[in-house]
Amino acid sequence: MNIQLPAEWSEQKFVQLTWPHENTDWASMLDEVNTCFVNIALEIIKREKLLIVCRNAVSVKSLFEEDIDLSKIHFVELTTNDTWARDHGGIIVFENRKPVIYDFTFNGWGMKFPANYDNLLTRQLFKRGIFGEKAVYRNCLDFVLEGGSIESDGEGTLLTTSECLLSDNRNNKTKEEIEEKLKEFFGLKRVLWLNHGYLAGDDTDSHVDTLARFCSIDTIAYVKCDDEKDKHYLDLKIMELELQKFKTLKGKFYNLIPLPMATGVYEDGGRLPVTYANFLIINGAVLMPTYNSPKDEIAKIQLQKAFPDREIVGINCNALIKQRGSLHCVTMQYPINKEKELKK
Repeated sequence: MNIQLPAEWSEQKFVQLTWPHENTDWASMLDEVNTCFVNIALEIIKREKLLIVCRNAVSVKSLFEEDIDLSKIHFVELTTNDTWARDHGGIIVFENRKPVIYDFTFNGWGMKFPANYDNLLTRQLFKRGIFGEKAVYRNCLDFVLEGGSIESDGEGTLLTTSECLLSDNRNNKTKEEIEEKLKEFFGLKRVLWLNHGYLAGDDTDSHVDTLARFCSIDTIAYVKCDDEKDKHYLDLKIMELELQKFKTLKGKFYNLIPLPMATGVYEDGGRLPVTYANFLIINGAVLMPTYNSPKDEIAKIQLQKAFPDREIVGINCNALIKQRGSLHCVTMQYPINKEKELKK
């Protein structure tokens, strides 16, 4: 059986947002985070369809200006714990070119936070036909896996971090056992493991989407720290050396594009995991988190090098970082049904 985990730059059918509400951790800053979510939604619907999972559709619709065409948004009302669609969302693979929606367990990043409702969302959405009539549901609930912890080049290579996938309270398996499961699930030829790199304040145990991202089959963008006095400097330097040793499936070294270490943001005396690596690739564009920093423009210039044929769109994500996440974390993309495309 041929199994493919598409790269994020593959053509997409829609993107999912799971909307904040007053019973989430966003309660004290709901207006601020709603503004951020609306801005993300508006950029997505310029280019593709959007799924909004929410507690109250009427309430969410009221956040958009009256002249906004909401016809490209599908609202589904479900009970949720939080908003991190990247990690509780389903993961689509193609088995012999037919779409299969994998439903892994999401346990709140190693049982740090409640996820009982979020962990039900993928199968609830499937039952409502959200993924299309040709999609097949696959129960993978005996394995804990979050979308933000893996990066695919679409050609059989997976990039991930040992800090996350080998952490306590997820699967409690050896590196060899985890790698074997990943190859089985995703039809992989290999797994590239990053053993270094972290961001202070990160609850995810170093998700790869905060540190290093595939931009094409031969290009990786990554967080680089130039300040030797920064606590991240040494670990990110070692991560950079690891990346420099990786080669593509054709045996060539990757084209590495450094993203600036974001200006530090602090709350209650602690540093928050601000990162420019948490961008979202969508049809024709890349949505990049910004933080009202002079480094925003530097990051945009660097990402344009990685994506010369896509528009780089900055979205202020200061609200998201207050809950230790960013733009990629609150979104999940779903690729086009390839079987349907072949019949056209």
